[in-house]
Amino acid sequence: MTEMNAAQQPLIDVRDLKQYFDINVGLFRTRPLKAVDGISFSIRKGETLGLVGESGCGKTTAGRSILHLYEPTGGEVWYNGRKLASKEDIKQFRKKATMVFQDPYSSLNPRMTVSDIIGEPLDIHKLYSNKKEREERILELMGHVGLNSEHASRYAHEFSGGQRQRIGIARALAVNPDFIVCDEPVSALDVSIQAQVINMFDELQEKLGLTYLFIAHDLLVVRHISDRIAVMYLGKMVELADAAEIYDHPLHPYSKSLLSAVPVPDPKEARANKRIVLSGDIPSPLNAPSGCPFRTRCAYACDRCAESMPPFQEVSKGHFVACHRTAEVN
Repeated sequence: MTEMNAAQQPLIDVRDLKQYFDINVGLFRTRPLKAVDGISFSIRKGETLGLVGESGCGKTTAGRSILHLYEPTGGEVWYNGRKLASKEDIKQFRKKATMVFQDPYSSLNPRMTVSDIIGEPLDIHKLYSNKKEREERILELMGHVGLNSEHASRYAHEFSGGQRQRIGIARALAVNPDFIVCDEPVSALDVSIQAQVINMFDELQEKLGLTYLFIAHDLLVVRHISDRIAVMYLGKMVELADAAEIYDHPLHPYSKSLLSAVPVPDPKEARANKRIVLSGDIPSPLNAPSGCPFRTRCAYACDRCAESMPPFQEVSKGHFVACHRTAEVN
C-alpha cells in the first residue's frame, strides 16, 4: 500500500451496521426492535467523530456494536483496512479499541482497588513480563489522567465522580489503544468537572494519537471536541458533516431543531434565536414509522416521506444528509 492510500484509508469504517433485538410481544411472538438500522460512516486516524441524538436513538448501541460487545445483526466493521470477520479478528481489534462508559459509579468494580481495575486489561491481554513492569505501567497510566500514585491502593467508592471517570479512562488506555468509544463520558459529572475531563481527552488525543467516537447529547460538549458530527434519529443517521458546517448550516429539519435548543451565552443573540419546537413524542423503535423515521414530527413531511426512506447522500463536499426535501427546506 502506498503512503498516500494509507493516509486516505479510514481507521474505522462502518458499513450498513444493523443491531436488532428480539422483543416478546405476546405468547411465543417476538418483534425486532431496530436499535441501529443501517448506518454507515468512517473515522480517520487521529479524528474525533461526535455522535448526537435524543435518548434512545441508538447512539450507545452503535458504539457497542462497533466494538462487538453486541454481535451486530448485519453490516460490516472494518479496522485499518481489514474486515472484522472472525473471532481472532475481534480479539486483535479489542487490543486496539476500548470504551469509556457513561456511569463512573457502576462501571468500576467496588471490590477491586484502583491498581487492579487499571491493571485488569494488562492481565487479560498479558501485556507485561513481570510484576514490576505491571506496576510501572499502572502508575504511568494514572499519571496520564492526573491521579497520584498513593491512589493505587484505594477503592473506587473513595473517589468523587470525576476521579472515578479518570480511573475508567486510565483503564481504557491500558492496552495502548488506537480507537476509543467514549459513551457520554461526562454526562454524569458536574459541569465544572466536565470541562477538565473534556480537556484531558483533547490532551490525550494529541499526546497518544488517539481516535475517538464521542457519543453525547450535549451539543456544546460535542462541538468543543469533535472534528465532524453525525446526527442520529431512531436508529438511522440523518446528517453528517464537519463540526463547524453542521452548526452553521444544518440541512436536516431534525438537526435544525436540535441546534436551536443549544443555549447561547449572549442574551441579545438568545432572544433573536428562534427555537424550533418539535410536535409529538419520539416514536417507539418497535413501531417505527414507514419511510423516513422523522416524518411524524417534521413540519415539511409529504407523501413521499411515508413511502420511502430518503437515501443518505452527499449534498456538498463532506456534508451528507438523509432528506427527500433538502433543496426545498433550505
